[in-house]
Amino acid sequence: MLASLTNINKYYNGVQVLKNVCLTIEDNDRIGLVGNNGCGKSTLLKILTGVIEPDRLTGQEGRDGVVSLSSKTTIGYLEQMGGLDSEKTVMEEMNSVFAPLHNAIGRLREIELEIELGDTSAADEYQQLSSWVEANDGYNTDVKIRTVLSGMGFSGDELYRTVSGFSGGEKTRLCISKLLLEEPNLLILDEPTNHLDFRTVMWLEDYLRSYRGAVLIVSHDRYFLDRLCTSICEIERGTLRRYRGSYTDFVRQREENDIRQEKEYEQQQKQIAKMEEYVAKNLVRASTTKMAQSRRKQLEKIERIERPVHDTRASKIHFTYAVEPPEEVLKVKNIDLSVGSGVQHKTLMDGLSFEVRRGEKVGIIGDNGIGKSTLLKIIQEKLPHKGVVRWNSNIRISYFDQESAGLNRELTVMEELHSRYPSLSDLEVRSLLAQVRITGENVFKEVGVISGGERAKLCFAIMMQEHGNVLIMDEPTNHLDLMSKEAIEEALAEYTGTVIFVSHDRYLLSRIADRLIELTPDGMREHPYGFGKYMDVLREEQSQQRHAAELEKQQRAAAAAKEKSEKVYRTKQQRSADAARRNELKRLENESDDLQRQLDILAEEITHEEVFSNYELMNEKCQRMEQLRSLIDQCLEKMIELDTE
Repeated sequence: MLASLTNINKYYNGVQVLKNVCLTIEDNDRIGLVGNNGCGKSTLLKILTGVIEPDRLTGQEGRDGVVSLSSKTTIGYLEQMGGLDSEKTVMEEMNSVFAPLHNAIGRLREIELEIELGDTSAADEYQQLSSWVEANDGYNTDVKIRTVLSGMGFSGDELYRTVSGFSGGEKTRLCISKLLLEEPNLLILDEPTNHLDFRTVMWLEDYLRSYRGAVLIVSHDRYFLDRLCTSICEIERGTLRRYRGSYTDFVRQREENDIRQEKEYEQQQKQIAKMEEYVAKNLVRASTTKMAQSRRKQLEKIERIERPVHDTRASKIHFTYAVEPPEEVLKVKNIDLSVGSGVQHKTLMDGLSFEVRRGEKVGIIGDNGIGKSTLLKIIQEKLPHKGVVRWNSNIRISYFDQESAGLNRELTVMEELHSRYPSLSDLEVRSLLAQVRITGENVFKEVGVISGGERAKLCFAIMMQEHGNVLIMDEPTNHLDLMSKEAIEEALAEYTGTVIFVSHDRYLLSRIADRLIELTPDGMREHPYGFGKYMDVLREEQSQQRHAAELEKQQRAAAAAKEKSEKVYRTKQQRSADAARRNELKRLENESDDLQRQLDILAEEITHEEVFSNYELMNEKCQRMEQLRSLIDQCLEKMIELDTE
């Protein structure tokens, strides 16, 4: 056991955020922590790491709010790292993790020098330090650093750039890299896949799967949770429930629990109703009063089953259309992806061609900044471009913009819908908003002040009214919590029209896309299959690249060995000449030392009064000193010539 939380409670502004939360973390756990935004996930992590204290309940002293860590537990938490040293290079910052090891190795070198000089007093210290360094793999720190940095997308000259020169997303990746190198036995990561491309996320998944220690992850990346986690903890209405298995297992078990709990709730309600009815009828009758009182006591002791309530899952998003489009929906031929104008104009990609047919669900993927959002705007003729974009007849497009740029942020949510659909009554508008779970006072808030998730839901409500037979969507799940993501996925899975969407959400891509268009620095690649097959192909490509790199490394090593073996050995005369040269260097070195000693003696003598007061003697000694200096210079020149041969 690494850590345990017992009866954790926390209040904010009089509202209980956490209610009697209990959690035990074992050595090799892989736990995903999920729940709606604001449910208390971050609060729980801060309590676990000691940033904040849990609240104590009156009369429960000693029985609640207990955080226990074993003596061996070391916690690594991304938010606790205090940032990076912006003045250091990447390698310097990563090497700081291993400072104790580097210091120990430095001390070993010092002791080795002492032993060479005959001082063996530190022999025991040497043995202990050497064992400790080897046990902690201290001689492979550079390999560890480069392995992690390469996996997280840093290589080449980037390793020697100062941290201050990187973007916010790159610094986050550096923070994760440093945390992985620290190797705490309880690793806590909050949304670690943000700012990571598919390849980096895949590497991180594999790294964490074999990580020696427990991992606790808060993430909205369900694909990541699915591949990595062995249990999922959900916080809902302040309580925590743990489910064994992956995220997919969690979704299934939660639904099964809800069905079972609903049945148990209904059965208990029927039982309670019968007992209450019996008490009401018989409490005043003398013959049955005692039995009625007994039933009433039983009623008081019954532990009431709560009815399962998942507000977010109640979202009713349905995309429909009335006009059936032709078989061939869209044809794109030789278009360019360009941004900016004038001197700022930049072509991201050229010569793109593809087609989309009725009912297809096409996922567009690629790294940030590659031009995915630009492509969606170009095929809608919202941006100038070369080439041809041709939509067939009877096409009605409904567009979801991840920035919600089409909304008027000064209008209220109700006013925004009324401005688009003036024929709808207030009741109809509120009913539409209720379907996407925008209710209560939120309908009267200005669009500019509601959350990004609520703006996304408002856009979904608008799209439901547009009845498009082609949905174009740019990162539709970006601002949504897990339950809202499930709702939009269900809607897209049921939709029979055509969908063209950009997303980094691998779970969404895996469930919805039946083919992929990938934008890369080398151009466009079409994948006529779903995301699962794409990931298999990507892993195979990465495996082949690693194999090719290893093969190239082996070939270079073999070539170097061959060159060494084929090197012409020196002749006996060459070895003899080398020996003579070494002997001559030694002789010149001795001669130079002897001349220097004579020069030092003369320099001492000319300071004496009997010398500097006698002009002839002083002159004689100075001349001899000049001769000695000249001879020393000649020796040095010969030594330099011999040394460079």
